[in-house]
Amino acid sequence: MLRPSQIVVDAVVAVLFALIAVPVEASLLSLSSAGQLFAAVAVALILALALALRRLAPGLALGIAWVSALVQMLALLNPSPSNLAIFAVLYASAAYGGRIVYWLGFASAFLGALVITLYLYVFTGGTLTLSLLSVGLAVLVAATFALLLAWVSGALVRTAIRAREARRAREAAEADAVAEQERVRIARDMHDVVAHSLAVVIAQADGARYAAASDPAAATAALDTISSTARAALGDVRLLLTQLRHSEAAGPQPTLADVEALYAQVRAAGVDLSVDVDPAPVAEPSASVQLAVYRILQEALTNALRHGTSGPVSVRLAWHPAFVDLAVRNPLNGSAAAAGGGHGIIGMRERAQLVGGTLEAGPDRGTFTVTARLPIGEAA
Repeated sequence: MLRPSQIVVDAVVAVLFALIAVPVEASLLSLSSAGQLFAAVAVALILALALALRRLAPGLALGIAWVSALVQMLALLNPSPSNLAIFAVLYASAAYGGRIVYWLGFASAFLGALVITLYLYVFTGGTLTLSLLSVGLAVLVAATFALLLAWVSGALVRTAIRAREARRAREAAEADAVAEQERVRIARDMHDVVAHSLAVVIAQADGARYAAASDPAAATAALDTISSTARAALGDVRLLLTQLRHSEAAGPQPTLADVEALYAQVRAAGVDLSVDVDPAPVAEPSASVQLAVYRILQEALTNALRHGTSGPVSVRLAWHPAFVDLAVRNPLNGSAAAAGGGHGIIGMRERAQLVGGTLEAGPDRGTFTVTARLPIGEAA
């Protein structure tokens, strides 16, 4: 689709061409008949129209150029300077025309060269001799080369235009993919933060309600936990919303140093949590692995709070040189099986896959078990 400025430029070029070509044609044919003079002016104006339409309607412009050639031959006119416009029309047919117009322009280059050669032979009125045949062959080769050069130039521009459009489309698709990945990441973080925090708040609120009459101190401690958990969740949500407004600001992400605070929140909710780390990490893992471990533990413990019974919950981490094994187990109740198909399990599995690991979650001999293996170091 042409921009308005391009249409205006083509119209101005066509008008300038007509203003120059008409006087030139008139001066060259000043001693000719009125009919030939009229035909020469008509050819110049027809070619000016073809120039105006060469990019807006390349097929129509090519047809108009052929009409001008027929008028010129019927009036028995010599080739003239106005015929230079034909090269621009052939160029435009290759650069801006559709597939049919593209190949019509290619065929017109050969057909036009043949017509020019035959017309010059008929126009000279000579007999067919060896010298005239050699001249005709030279004219045919020169005309074919000149017309094909214009068409090939347009074809090269067409290729460049298509390549630029493909590059823009690819860049737009890549930008959309990056934006979608960022939205998925933020949605996953939002789910992790909100689900975990609300599970802790609900557990503490229930405990505070039962303990309010018999143990006011326990109720006060539970309310303190609710306050601190909600305040931390609010800070995390604000951070995620800031990332939505300013996508370039990634913001701080949880690390292994934050895991102890996570354990403390779960224990404060009344969960009997045991943690076993053997062997411990000998070096600091990459930030992506630390984030994956934290988020998987967060979601698994949240599921234990929401769907588990009051039994003990165990966490086991084994930091090997090439990978880390993670396992979270909690007693199984009737609703825990349903948790295996929720968004939380999907999110944990995606977290593991992002760092090249695997994750399995489901019932296992009376417990709900989440196991993951994440590569670290060179294996990652």
